Amino acid sequence: MTQSAGDFRQEARAWLEANAPASLRGRRRGRFDGHWGGRKAAEPEADVRRWLDACLERGWTAPTWPAAYGGGGLTKDQGEVLEEELRRLALPPPVVGFGLTMIGPTLLDFGTEAQTREHLPAICRGEVRWCQGYSEPGAGSDLASLQTRAVRQGDHLLVNGQKVWTSHADASDWIFCLVRTNTAVKKQAGITFLLIDMASPGVSVRQIPLISGASPFCEVFFEDVRVPLENVVDRVDKGWTVAKALMQYERTMIGEAMGGVLSAVEGELVGLARRHLGQPEGQLSDPAVRDQIARNAMDSACFALTLTRLQQAAEAGQPPGSESSILKLCASELKQRRYELAVEIAGYDGLGWEGAGFDEGSLSLTREWLRSRANTIEGGTSEIQLNVIAKRVLGLPD
Repeated sequence: MTQSAGDFRQEARAWLEANAPASLRGRRRGRFDGHWGGRKAAEPEADVRRWLDACLERGWTAPTWPAAYGGGGLTKDQGEVLEEELRRLALPPPVVGFGLTMIGPTLLDFGTEAQTREHLPAICRGEVRWCQGYSEPGAGSDLASLQTRAVRQGDHLLVNGQKVWTSHADASDWIFCLVRTNTAVKKQAGITFLLIDMASPGVSVRQIPLISGASPFCEVFFEDVRVPLENVVDRVDKGWTVAKALMQYERTMIGEAMGGVLSAVEGELVGLARRHLGQPEGQLSDPAVRDQIARNAMDSACFALTLTRLQQAAEAGQPPGSESSILKLCASELKQRRYELAVEIAGYDGLGWEGAGFDEGSLSLTREWLRSRANTIEGGTSEIQLNVIAKRVLGLPD
């Protein structure tokens, strides 16, 4: 007999109360506030390690994945209940990263049994960190124009080329990568989805600095990198279908992650305005600031409702579809507007880069504002998302 949602909630709540370290409660701000793991990661602090080990024992680092691959085997409803309980305590996930949010679900959809058994348990345990090899210097919005080549040589592919804007490549162990394996067909038909160990000879990484002063972005170079054929996901030359499916998981992930940030910022805008207007209580005296904060609050509420509807569809067994572009577009545009407004409210303090005249909060605001400029580019530009929404969601003609 299937356990009821109410009974499972009581069980999950009791387990979390007994096992979640007190020092981690209240620390969660977003989807990626947690332990990224991987071979290159430093040993986490003791309570983070204890939290990870406890969740691993129950399979709750990937609660809805099959138990055979290291997951918890929960139903989608139970997974949502567990997530609600984690949010109630503001607990960070035990493990975070692109393994859980992108390549893991994609391998469950398209991977062979050997691939899922090799890679998914390592993701669940936080032992391997993944990055995404899609964009190239000449293939960003027009991703199908990618030129990184993979030529078959016996039982392996020989890969040569370059990827760019690869988030966290310098800290990652494996990369899921799109490569061109056929130049004699339509460009989308000659692409293969490949899993590459970053420790392979011929792989090199170079970080890309950003104006914010910190950067997750890197360039990745492949020079005669040998990749076994068993690392092809689905089939050679059939990677475009896999790539599109993964992008839907990615856009959902970005929208959900930014949604968490937007919820956290909501009260911060009012607090920022009170501080800079010198009004610790009562109605804000500047009507323009009141109006802009209210507009942001309404936009945030609309986004939250849209996110809830799409999550409910996912819980009903519908994987992310083209509607995921709505999440990505709205979240990234809204986040940029939020930080524009925050900097405008802060005035001079919103332009600080360094020096004794600025406190830590002001310096952080400047860098977050600068970093937000990339939000409407990464994961597919706003223009690309609008095209997807027009064609695949609204059914408008070309």
